[in-house]
Amino acid sequence: MSVRILALVGSLRAGSHNRQLAEAAVKHAPEGVDIEIFEGLADVPFYNEDIDVEGTVPASAAVLREAAGRADALLLFSPEYNGTMPAVLKNGIDWLSRPYGAGAISGKPVAVVGTAFGQYGGVWAQDEARKAAGVAGGAVLEDVKLSIPGSVTRFAATHPADDAEVVASLTEVIEQVTAQATPAAA
Repeated sequence: MSVRILALVGSLRAGSHNRQLAEAAVKHAPEGVDIEIFEGLADVPFYNEDIDVEGTVPASAAVLREAAGRADALLLFSPEYNGTMPAVLKNGIDWLSRPYGAGAISGKPVAVVGTAFGQYGGVWAQDEARKAAGVAGGAVLEDVKLSIPGSVTRFAATHPADDAEVVASLTEVIEQVTAQATPAAA
């Protein structure tokens, strides 16, 4: 039985290095691991309890919840915007946290990785994403980390999927997440 990991990318930019890092995860996922990059995070409206009503949940939010519900674990890819995680990623976590105590992220292993231009690779943003995912009910894998600094220069001419050091580190992260995931019955 395959382990299903849902990847949420916190950057909407077409040439996002975090998107490329997620693509590298898909390409280099070990046998028996399926990683799906969630498409449509930009379409999910800002969380508002007034619109989170059974039977009228916005379709894009429902699709996000369904994708997370099918997943055995989540892998969040976060750049760093002004010292914290992007709003689109936080919003996705907020939608996955509801209904309170029984959200689609509840109890599932969650790891946070990413790359950023700065010398620390976005660690502040990734720490904030871990905090939010944990408060949302995810089983955050606090020791599973990958922060790649200098993204603009490091990936100027090389896709992360073609960087041997990145691939090795990313594969290790995926293996650690997979070890914590329990495949759902098909």
